[in-house]
Amino acid sequence: MSSQDELRLAQEALVAALVAGAQLPPGFDAVRVAAATRALLRKRAGEVARAWPELARSYGPAWPRVFAGWASALPTRGSWLDGWDFARAHRGSLTPGALAELAVCEACWAHQGGDQPRRRRGIRPARFPGGLAVNVLGRVRILRSRRALARRTR
Repeated sequence: MSSQDELRLAQEALVAALVAGAQLPPGFDAVRVAAATRALLRKRAGEVARAWPELARSYGPAWPRVFAGWASALPTRGSWLDGWDFARAHRGSLTPGALAELAVCEACWAHQGGDQPRRRRGIRPARFPGGLAVNVLGRVRILRSRRALARRTR
């Protein structure tokens, strides 16, 4: 094996350790790699929070820690997909605003975890507590129950 191949393999192993929770390859400082991993997870949580603001808001100041705990063993798929996967995995603990954000996304896109999302066609409703997100030919409308509207205006 050439030295270029060895370097490439070491770099791949280091990246996997940094972003996907893989075993740290020999020859690297574990403390520094752990610090870099934490920084990358904080950055990733911030990027997901920009793509999914209601999702991040539903966890408040604990968001970076909670997201990092979930994401530490998973490679990133981009902030939008990371947020979607996190929201689906934590659907039971989300606030109504985060559930509405998730419903809008699911009304517009189909996603089965490992595959790439595809745009939904036609009319596609997605329920959330107190309302319904409806995708009609690419435009999303949010319909809220009267009770939910009354709660929001108090």
